[in-house]
Amino acid sequence: MKYNQLNVESSKSKKRVGRGIAAGQGKTAGRGTKGQGARTGKKFGASFMGGQRQLVQAVPKARGFKSLRVPAQVVYLDQLNEVTGTTIDNQSLFDAGLIVTPYHTVKIIGRGEYTGKASVRVQAASASVRDALKKAGGAFEKVPTPTLPASNRARDNKNRESRKSS
Repeated sequence: MKYNQLNVESSKSKKRVGRGIAAGQGKTAGRGTKGQGARTGKKFGASFMGGQRQLVQAVPKARGFKSLRVPAQVVYLDQLNEVTGTTIDNQSLFDAGLIVTPYHTVKIIGRGEYTGKASVRVQAASASVRDALKKAGGAFEKVPTPTLPASNRARDNKNRESRKSS
């Protein structure tokens, strides 16, 4: 048996206070002597600072709205000239170093000229890009965002959780 396979549960009983001096937690029962903390029904919140203005009240509220949606990775039309091959997709853009990860949404935006004749298979493209691709002899096809392979998905989720907690 290995240490990490042990099935050990804590069996420590709850500390019973105020049961006489011999019990170790008698008389004041660990509350000290006198004062607000020694009284019955003491209720300070986690932010209580002894009567002075709480830090929570002193700091202004964060206003506005923060979107949880991950923005699309942007690739410009003239950058597509750097990509080789007959089809341009998330993986080929990643291999060319134009996007950070092939597993997020990609949008192609018009800037400059496109000289190739490749068919582009990504998540989004502006109307001017679609026209430019058709004019150059290529085509645009809207495809769903690729998902991580199953072997990498667990590792990626673990990394995401560790980033959230820090």
